[in-house]
Amino acid sequence: MLQRKRFWGIVWTLCAVLVAGCRGVPPPTLWAQKGDDADIRRQTPGDASLEKLAEAHAHYAAGVIAEVSEQPDAALKEYSQAALKDPENEPLVLEVSRRFLQNKQPEQALELLNHAAARPNASGAVFARLGFVYSQLGKLDQAMAASRTAIKKAPGSLAGYQNLFLTYLQSKQPQEAAKLLEDAARQPKTEPDFLIGLAELYTHLAMQIPSRRKDANAKAVELLNRAEKLNPLNPAVSLKLAEDYSIAGDSDRAAQLYRELLKKMPEMPGLRERVRARLAEIYLRSSDHERAGEELEGIVADDPTNAQAYYSLGTLALEDKQLEKAAEYFAKTLLLNPDFAPAYYDLARVQIGLKRTSDALETLEKARAKFPQNFLQEYLSGIAFVQQKAYNEAIQHYTAAEVVAQASHPEWLDQHFYFDRGAAYERKGDYAQAEKDFEKCLQLAPDFAEALNYLGYMWAEHGWHLAKARDLIEKALKLEPKNAYYLDSLGWVLFKSDQPKEALEYLLKAVDLSPEPDATLYEHLGDIYAALNQPDKARDAWQKSLTVEPNEQVKKKMDELKSR
Repeated sequence: MLQRKRFWGIVWTLCAVLVAGCRGVPPPTLWAQKGDDADIRRQTPGDASLEKLAEAHAHYAAGVIAEVSEQPDAALKEYSQAALKDPENEPLVLEVSRRFLQNKQPEQALELLNHAAARPNASGAVFARLGFVYSQLGKLDQAMAASRTAIKKAPGSLAGYQNLFLTYLQSKQPQEAAKLLEDAARQPKTEPDFLIGLAELYTHLAMQIPSRRKDANAKAVELLNRAEKLNPLNPAVSLKLAEDYSIAGDSDRAAQLYRELLKKMPEMPGLRERVRARLAEIYLRSSDHERAGEELEGIVADDPTNAQAYYSLGTLALEDKQLEKAAEYFAKTLLLNPDFAPAYYDLARVQIGLKRTSDALETLEKARAKFPQNFLQEYLSGIAFVQQKAYNEAIQHYTAAEVVAQASHPEWLDQHFYFDRGAAYERKGDYAQAEKDFEKCLQLAPDFAEALNYLGYMWAEHGWHLAKARDLIEKALKLEPKNAYYLDSLGWVLFKSDQPKEALEYLLKAVDLSPEPDATLYEHLGDIYAALNQPDKARDAWQKSLTVEPNEQVKKKMDELKSR
């Protein structure tokens, strides 16, 4: 016995020296180790021959040497032989099987685990890993059997439940998966990790089977509540709890836990940033933009180089129609991360909204120089050129956007796209193409009031299809009965149809409901008064039109009226 102890002392001294210089080497495992699910014990050699043990340790030592020599394949082969010779060494069996799986060698992992599982005292951990490997190989019946054995041997360990749950889902047995979770939830004396992991399985069930979502999420919250009562919980567990509460739909409790963590956690900027980001997400989901903004501002205060936080702040400001702030945040995003494509297009949108068209086109040119041609580049360029009244250039970009979308995402070519391009054609004076785009727009969205009005007004303005124009405008007005511009359009089509008396009522309502003085409304009103032979009222309306916006055509009408 003394000789044997001395021999193994020399072997393990050698291994300890080798291990000390090599990260990732499986540690010597000649000890008793207790796990959560069962005892994983390195038994004293009983009936096993000393020769097999000697061979096992020799292979292990050879594996250590190979790993130190940066020969991972040779090392794994030696470790595998050591585990096969000494299957009682379960920590080594589990580590070697993990490496086989990592190397995409599940068959070798299966051979090793089956060898270890053949022992009468094999632990639940071995059977749980065996079930996982069977599942990976598509052998679902064997996976279920191994996982059930793992649960029987270690009912307080989650691994067996996880494997069996996923195997049930894989084999399209959701009822069995749900029943399994109910059985697991009844286990007594469970640890927080077990309860939290089980809650996550319930949320997974909710995502996979929408009809069970409400019930599964409620049960997940119950499990998280149980876990939370098992004090004291360290910050890492509290963080996990908060994240899982959020996934299960209890955003209020998640936010409360996050706020508590911010108060009591040590000054760890990376962790604080993560918590603030989660809080911001919760506040955004509940449309609490003010508190979401506070958390995002906290992130950039801790880390002024956080481009993603600035981008989120920009998105928030854009949603709140705070365009100047949005432009500032998107510009900072690009300063910190010039390769972040979405920020270019959002910044260009904001600059267009601010009527800073030259800035928008410059931003889009920078994007064009960095990224391949895409729909947003061309579409936003079209909008910007319309703003500059460069309609030929606008139409070129709209058409390029159409070509890109037809090749990749035809669903992007919606009613808004065809409305915008139709408006550009109309302003260019290409009424035939404008008509085609407006009609395409209305095919996609028959109740698009703005398009109904635009096409109807265009026809009325030129005296075309007056009956159809009136139908379109009346439909738009039915959708938005207090829209001043649609009232003006209906009055105008009646005027063009030689019905100035009927037109007057609609023009007066339009002027009254207009959010601000509008030159075109006053011009039309003057034209109608002139047709009704009311020169003073006509002159007054035209004068108001000129006050809002100088117009030679209106001035000419007034001069002609004076000369009569």
